[in-house]
Amino acid sequence: MGQAWGFGRYGGPEVQEFFERPDPVPGRGEVLIRVTVAGVNPLDHAVRSGLVPGLDGGRPFPRVLGMEAAGIVLALGEDVDGLEVGDAVFGFALTGGGTYAETTVLSAPNTARVPAGLSATVAATLPVAGTTAVDVLDQLGLPAGATVLVNGVGGGVGLAVARLATGRELRVIGTGSTAKREHAEAIGVRFIDYTAEDVVAAARELVPDGFDGIVDLVGGASLRTVVPLARDPRDVVAVGDMSVHDLGGRFVERRLDRENLERSARLALDGLAPVITAVYPLSDALAALAVVENGHTSGKVVIKVA
Repeated sequence: MGQAWGFGRYGGPEVQEFFERPDPVPGRGEVLIRVTVAGVNPLDHAVRSGLVPGLDGGRPFPRVLGMEAAGIVLALGEDVDGLEVGDAVFGFALTGGGTYAETTVLSAPNTARVPAGLSATVAATLPVAGTTAVDVLDQLGLPAGATVLVNGVGGGVGLAVARLATGRELRVIGTGSTAKREHAEAIGVRFIDYTAEDVVAAARELVPDGFDGIVDLVGGASLRTVVPLARDPRDVVAVGDMSVHDLGGRFVERRLDRENLERSARLALDGLAPVITAVYPLSDALAALAVVENGHTSGKVVIKVA
């Protein structure tokens, strides 16, 4: 039996709870791991709230929170290639196993070995933030010297996009609240505080001819506000709001495979890892998810399990 943090029904933070569960049995194409570190993402509370029920893998309640983790392989299911018991790995829990737990199952095709020199803490941030940053910037395909606006730069994905963009020699402008300024500016972002200035006016002053690309991480009205700032709306890529298609832009094309995980790990080793701003023990999982759900933290939050 191992401890896990999850939810007994769909709802708000009040449905979250600790519970004991047997070690999951890895099915076909899965690996059982002892979790070392789990990443915390906005998707986690969306799953708990019942907004994306298709990600539960059909598992019964109570369900474990979390979509990404790093850990040590304990057992292999059938038809698993390229991984062995004892490997240090990181990847996605795409079949509903959750990651805020002492043990869990990851989808083997969406899991990779942690390369030498990369910590488990950093590796646990790569499945979501790391690969998303790679995907959106690959999709934009901007050359060195181009200017990109990261709308919502302060979160885990936003700072990962900004860090990778600066590594590609792009000029990065980012929007966010006052609390997000310090971490954004520390990695070379020209910051626009939407609580203190008019985003459109500030952006046009900085880039009068329009942005070569825009990465939107906010959606809704904010997305509609920034699309006209692009030279071409086709160069707007949104991560969370499918309505970008109605505005002439594109939704991110996600690649969750092992190859993209390995690529993200190589970039992290080169100093382009997501920015980690808070590490919580599993016993404080409630607080870890709360700061992400409430938008009160910048950068990436992780839970250290073992």
